[in-house]
Amino acid sequence: MKSRSTGFTLIELMIVVALIAIASGLVSLSLRDPSATRLEQEAARLAALLESARAEARASGLAVRWVPRAAGTDGQDFRFVGLPSANPLPQNWLTTGVSANVVGATALVLGPEPLIGPQRVILNLEAQHLTLATDGLGPFVVSNE
Repeated sequence: MKSRSTGFTLIELMIVVALIAIASGLVSLSLRDPSATRLEQEAARLAALLESARAEARASGLAVRWVPRAAGTDGQDFRFVGLPSANPLPQNWLTTGVSANVVGATALVLGPEPLIGPQRVILNLEAQHLTLATDGLGPFVVSNE
């Protein structure tokens, strides 16, 4: 008579542990700070807007600047000075409470020269901060500073 042992095999236990690890990893990714996510979206949008204005400044030969505004000023959060009004760019943040500060200046210079010099702008939302920067040659990107 053979005795048959009952229980789980090592493979079954390893599969259960792997499934628990995958589930806990997915849960931790979904619990990101929502203000950080919104600020990242605002930074990506602003980088795209700045590059669009920069390209238009080069193509048209116009001196273009980006100026952040104080909250509640004329209903605008920022503005592009020097662009023609035929195709206006957005002038408001998508998320309320976002603010921007240009480092070392009052505005970003976007053109018409192809070399614009290094520039940085710091975006704030609640306790979160992100920096958009360019070295003057490349596009505006989120930096780790």
